[in-house]
Amino acid sequence: MNFKDKVVLVTGSSRGIGRSIAVKFAKEGASVIINYRSNESEAKAITEIISSYSGNCMCIQADVSKERDVKMMIDTIIEKYGHIDILVNNAGIAIDNDFQNRHVKDWQETLNTNLIGVFLTSKYAGKHMLERQYGKIINISSTNGIDTIYPYSIDYDASKAGLINMTKNLAIEFAPFINVNAVAPGWVDTGMNDDLSKSYLKSEMEKTLLKRFAEPEEIANVVLFLASDMARYIDGETIRVDGGLKMG
Repeated sequence: MNFKDKVVLVTGSSRGIGRSIAVKFAKEGASVIINYRSNESEAKAITEIISSYSGNCMCIQADVSKERDVKMMIDTIIEKYGHIDILVNNAGIAIDNDFQNRHVKDWQETLNTNLIGVFLTSKYAGKHMLERQYGKIINISSTNGIDTIYPYSIDYDASKAGLINMTKNLAIEFAPFINVNAVAPGWVDTGMNDDLSKSYLKSEMEKTLLKRFAEPEEIANVVLFLASDMARYIDGETIRVDGGLKMG
């Protein structure tokens, strides 16, 4: 896959899955925009790494849940590059807690980032894609949005289910010029798991046919496929990447 001359925005790309996606695109020649909300040190570190691959990288601080921030980010990208070819909506948060200890503000923060953030970035980036009659949008959902088996992440699960639905609606809205698809990872080996017990993580691994969690690069590979011309006839779909999750 060659993404030379393509401009790619990856939201929430200072670490984890987003970081791996950004690096993969850069290695394939794309101009990559790193977006972060608060982790400036990690964002700048990955920007330096990516610059060594493609020589063309930009780092923008923006909270995707805030319309003013999103509009500023897209305007900045257009001013520098003139266009956006690929948008990866990766930014997301999870606030795990027992059901009775969960508060409305938890729901609001989760939905504002995981759903409204995707709406805003897709709206403003999609406008420029439509003008050029070309674009790819890939949303990072989760198997939690399909299986919904973890009540302590009820708001996160609901947001990721909503994102799958939004993916279908955006595909209709932007047809026939912009392909909009989603990737639904299962467990991924990132720093977000560091606070979980080893026994719990082991039990979750046993639920997968491959008996392990995904590496972030394995999710990135699917994203790049959907962003490539090889996937130009795939639209409005959600691809599970979960190592063969067993529900029983």
